[in-house]
Amino acid sequence: MAQITIHLEQDEILADRIAQLLHATPGITALTELLTIDPFTLIRGARIDYLAALERQTSWLQAAMQRAIVAVAGDEPTRAEDLWAGIDDAEREDVASALRLSGPTAQMRIDVARALVNHLPNTCSALASGEISPAHATVIARETASAIRDGLSPLALYEIEERALSHAEFHTPAQVANKVRTTLARIAPEEFESTVSKARDTRRVSCYRESDGISTIVAILPAEDAQIVMSAIESFVLRDSVDNDDRNMDMKRADALTALASWALGQSSDDVRHHRRPITINVTIDLPTLMGLAENPGQLAGYGAIPASLARALASDGKWRRFITDPITGALLDFGRESYEPPQPLVDFLLARDRTCRFPGCRAPARLADIDHAQSWESGGATSAQNLGALCRRHHRLKTHGGWQLESKSDGSCVWTSPEGKNYFVPARDILEAV
Repeated sequence: MAQITIHLEQDEILADRIAQLLHATPGITALTELLTIDPFTLIRGARIDYLAALERQTSWLQAAMQRAIVAVAGDEPTRAEDLWAGIDDAEREDVASALRLSGPTAQMRIDVARALVNHLPNTCSALASGEISPAHATVIARETASAIRDGLSPLALYEIEERALSHAEFHTPAQVANKVRTTLARIAPEEFESTVSKARDTRRVSCYRESDGISTIVAILPAEDAQIVMSAIESFVLRDSVDNDDRNMDMKRADALTALASWALGQSSDDVRHHRRPITINVTIDLPTLMGLAENPGQLAGYGAIPASLARALASDGKWRRFITDPITGALLDFGRESYEPPQPLVDFLLARDRTCRFPGCRAPARLADIDHAQSWESGGATSAQNLGALCRRHHRLKTHGGWQLESKSDGSCVWTSPEGKNYFVPARDILEAV
C-alpha cells in the first residue's frame, strides 16, 4: 500500500510539473525538459497537458521558421505585384528544395512568412509566445494579405489583429478566419470588396491521392460557376436515374462527374495533343500480371498503385495506354532508338519513367512538360534516355537561364545544383510506385 501511495505521489508531482511547463515561456529550456519525459508514463490529465505544452513549443519554433524563410526568400517578391501570390524564382526553389516541398507549397510558405514578419507583428509575437497555433497564424496572414496589398491602414490592420487574436483563444482556425473577414468587411469595406472581386483569380482544381484507390478532387470556383457545375451533375443524375439503384446520392453525383469528364475527353482526344500524342491516361502493368500469371500491383498515372485486377481491366480498355514492364527490374521493355529529335517510343518511355517534372518536389505532370536535354545537344549531349527527361516549362527556364545545373544519371536519377552550390538529389522513380 505504501508503494502504491509513493507512485501516486510521484505521478501527481510529475503532473504538476507538466502543468507548469504548459504555462512556461516557450524556449529551448522548456522544450529540452519536455523531451526528457515519456508521455506514456503520465496519467491521463498530464498527457493532455503535455500535448498542449508541445504545441506551444511548436508555435515558438514556427515563429523562428517564419523569420528564417524570409531571410532566405527576401522581404518582398522578386517579380510580382501581388503580396500574397508573389512569384519568386530562385528563392522559391531554394526553399522548396531545402524543405522538400512542391513549388506552390513553398511559395505559400514564403507568402505567409512575409505577411507575418513584415506586416503582422502582433500575430508573429503571439505565435512566438505560444498563445496561438501555427494554423491560427496562417489563416490571419491569408485573410489579411489581399487587404495589405491594397493599402490597408496600419490602424485598421491593428484592430483586425487584436480581434482575431482574442478570438483565437477559444476558437478554431476556420472560426478565426471568419472573424477576420467579418472585421475587415466592417472597418474597411472598400478593401473587402476588392478582396472579394480579386478572389476569382484564385479559382483552381486540384487532385489529391487518398488511400484505398480513392482520390479527392477539390474545385475552388466562383459561386455562379460552382452552381453551373452542380447543375450539370444533377441533370446527369436525373437523366440516368433507374429503378432499383442501390447508390446513394453522393455516389450518383460522383459517377455523373466521371461520366461528364469521360464524354468531354472523348470529344477532345483526337484534337488536343501534346508530345505528338492525343490526351490519354496511362496504366503501367508488368507482363506476367497482364497475362494473369501474377498479381503484382499496377501503376495508374497521376495516382499510384492499383490492384492487379483493375490494372488488367484498364490495360484492356482502348481509352488507356498501357506500358509493359520487366517483372524483375521494373524497367520498360524496348523503348526505342537514339536520334536528334526523340523518336516517339523514346518520348513515351520518358513520360512513363518520369511521370512528373524532375525538379525536386515538383509534381507538374510529365505529359504537359518539355523533353529536355540535361547536357545540351550543342555541347555534345546525346538524345538518349539518360540525357533526356521531363521538365515543366518553369524549371526548364530555371535550368536554362536561372543558374541551376542538372546532372542526369543512367538509372533515371539526377542531381540539381543551385546557383549557391547546394546539391539536391532526385532518386530514380520505380515505374510501379507512386511518385
